[in-house]
Amino acid sequence: MPNNKRRNRGNKNKEETMTPPNEMDTPIQDYEDDEMEEMQEEDLKKLIRTLRSSQKQILELQKSLMDKIENLSHENEILRRNQNEMKQLVEHETVIVTRNHDEMKNSIDQMTNTLESLKKRMSEAEERILDFEDREQENIQSNQRKEEEIRNLKNIVGNLQDTIKKNNIRVLGVPEGMEREKGLECLFNEIIAENFPGLEKDRDILVQEVHRTPSKHDQKRSSPRHIVIKLTTVKQKEKILKCAREKRQITLRGSPIRLTADFSSETLQARREWRDIAQVLREKNCQPRILYPAKLSFVNEGEIKTFHSKQKLKEFVATRPALQKMLKDVLHTETQKHGHQYERR
Repeated sequence: MPNNKRRNRGNKNKEETMTPPNEMDTPIQDYEDDEMEEMQEEDLKKLIRTLRSSQKQILELQKSLMDKIENLSHENEILRRNQNEMKQLVEHETVIVTRNHDEMKNSIDQMTNTLESLKKRMSEAEERILDFEDREQENIQSNQRKEEEIRNLKNIVGNLQDTIKKNNIRVLGVPEGMEREKGLECLFNEIIAENFPGLEKDRDILVQEVHRTPSKHDQKRSSPRHIVIKLTTVKQKEKILKCAREKRQITLRGSPIRLTADFSSETLQARREWRDIAQVLREKNCQPRILYPAKLSFVNEGEIKTFHSKQKLKEFVATRPALQKMLKDVLHTETQKHGHQYERR
């Protein structure tokens, strides 16, 4: 800097020597020039300091920028790597999803085929069920017709048996072997003589046939077999049975026996079914009777009523409140019995 001042002053002196006298600076001008120089030097120093500071800031800024650039490059590399990984993952997931989609489609196709097969089988099963129901209904109707035919045949057979047995009397309680001495017909004549002396000389009473019933059900039973006596006419049978009802106690050689009409098993069952109803009517003094072969007769409101079946009796009872009240319990019991028998079948 002093060298510069000297140079400046030398240059200034040269200029002063070269400048014409009329152009020479005044002392005031010299002072201003010195001050200007000093001011330029200060500004220059400040400028240099400013430049150095700016250079330092620029370097720091450059370093910061380089760091940021490096960080950005590193982040960019990470992003690029993540992007590649994400791309590979997406491709892998796409493959899996595509495979799953294909598998699901195949599964859906299989399920659809299975459903179609099940629908077809259900339709076939429904058709079979309908056919079975139709056949079952036909079988039910056929069985009903057969049962009706069987009942009718049983009724016909029962009527035939009752017709055949119409002249018969059945004797119960006669011990086995008593007929060995004189025979069954002589035993019958002995019963008549012992219990109905007035009929002993009745020539109308003629025995057509006498036999013991066979042991069909129980060969080892202790009770004696019944004796069946076939007379020539129904009138003879009714005369003997009427006398038996009047006497009530029938004996043979002092031992009690019973005389009854000879009926088929169906008729006997039908007559048994009237017993409870007849008992109630007897208690109410309605004079019930079980007529041949299995009819119920009793007096109601001064009139004799006769019924062939319980259904007819129920229809008649429904129109008579007093009689309905009287037979309510016994008819209800009979209905329950028939219901239980139907359930067992």
